[in-house]
Formats: sequence, structure tokens, C-alpha cells
Amino acid sequence: MRLGRKKVRIVTERMVLRPPMHGDFRAWSCLRRDSRAFLEKWEPLWAPDHLSRKAFTNRVYWAQRSLGAGTALPLFLVRRDDDALMGAITLDHIRRGPAQAGTFGYWIGEPFARRGYMREAITALTHHAFETLDLSRIEAACLPENAASRGCLEKCGFKYEGVAQSYLQIAGRWRNHVLYSNLRADRRGRTEVR
Repeated sequence: MRLGRKKVRIVTERMVLRPPMHGDFRAWSCLRRDSRAFLEKWEPLWAPDHLSRKAFTNRVYWAQRSLGAGTALPLFLVRRDDDALMGAITLDHIRRGPAQAGTFGYWIGEPFARRGYMREAITALTHHAFETLDLSRIEAACLPENAASRGCLEKCGFKYEGVAQSYLQIAGRWRNHVLYSNLRADRRGRTEVR
């Protein structure tokens, strides 16, 4: 399924989830800059030009290509009340065929953290992935000490699956991550025994 053929827009109670646009540069760069200390401990090292217009333009082009190819669904979280950019969530590594799976990645700016926005976004994109994209499995990973992210995933129905050793480079070091998944037809812990 090519995602780019129709405009992807997911509306929730308080937000619109939509792909990034070139006009988002200033809001994105200000939010990332102002939230840098809050975000850096959970993310790969920022390139020297991370907040530049050129880097953002490349992100927008990547988003457009990924949507067109059906390999990812990168979305910004925009508050409906005032159009404030709050963060982003991406359904990436979309795999078709026998897998029918994808992986979530997300971030939220510090002023909007711990207000339920990311939980709302994860819930909405999970529903979209299962019902519209016909995926069967969504995966997510986070640092073991990231209690806020772990709690958010668990509140959204994701279940702990284990630990991936040296999963990603975060803040310049290879770090273990805890793995979570959400299944459209979750039968974990159930048995056919009568």
C-alpha cells in the first residue's frame, strides 16, 4: 500500500497527526532547540547541523519519499487549539508480506511532556496501523531507565518482550533497549486448553 496517494491526517481529541511540511521549520527548530537538554539523553547524538534549515528540508523530503514508498509514516503532533507543534511520531520500517509489521519512534518537546499527548498519539497511530494499514504487529523500544516512555507504551497496550543488547547508539554510546510490541490479535498468555 502506497501511503502517499492520499493525504495522511489523523485527528484525535486534542491533536492532528500529519506529515511534516517545509513551513514547519521554525516551530520544529525552536521546539527541538528549547527541549535539547530534555531530549538528548534519549536520542542519538545530534549532528552539528541538526537544527539547520537544510537538515529539516532533508527530513521533509525523506518523509515524502517514505510515504510514497509505503515504508514509513512520519507524523508531527500538532495541537488543535493553537496549531502548536508538540513533537513527532513515526511508524517506520513498515514490512509487508508475512510480517505486516512496523516500528514506532517518537519524541515530544519538554513543554508538552507528561500531559498525555504522546499516549493519545500512540493510541491513534496504533489504531490507524491496524485498521487502515492492515498491520498485525507494532514494535517499540526505549532505554530501560526511561520510565515515562515505558509507562506510556504500557498504558497504550504494548507489552514487554525483552531486552535488545546494544540496540542503538544513544548520546554516543551503544545502549541496551527494552522491547515492546502491540498485536492486532493479541493472544499472548492465552491457551486453547479447555
